[in-house]
Amino acid sequence: MLISIAHAADAAQPDPIMSFLPLIVIFVLFWFLIIRPQMKRAKDTKKMQDGLQKGDEVITASGQIGRITKIGDAYATLEIADGVTCVFQRGAIQSVLPKGTLKDL
Repeated sequence: MLISIAHAADAAQPDPIMSFLPLIVIFVLFWFLIIRPQMKRAKDTKKMQDGLQKGDEVITASGQIGRITKIGDAYATLEIADGVTCVFQRGAIQSVLPKGTLKDL
């Protein structure tokens, strides 16, 4: 009735690849569901901010809507009303609006 120690030692060892498989699957899911879309979004935002030019109508992260009157490497000057200008960091510009949006407001 007693199992010998030598017989108990012969128990099958788990495959090391199978023990890491859940971690690998979780990493792949994180990559495709979280990391990859965020990298694509950051790339698109960088491309949009690099393509800004004078006369573009934009909206900032704080919700200010205006037309770019002057643009530099780090800052952009927006005209938010007739004769009213504000200076924003380029990174604060969230999106470019279609031409004529300011007239519709």
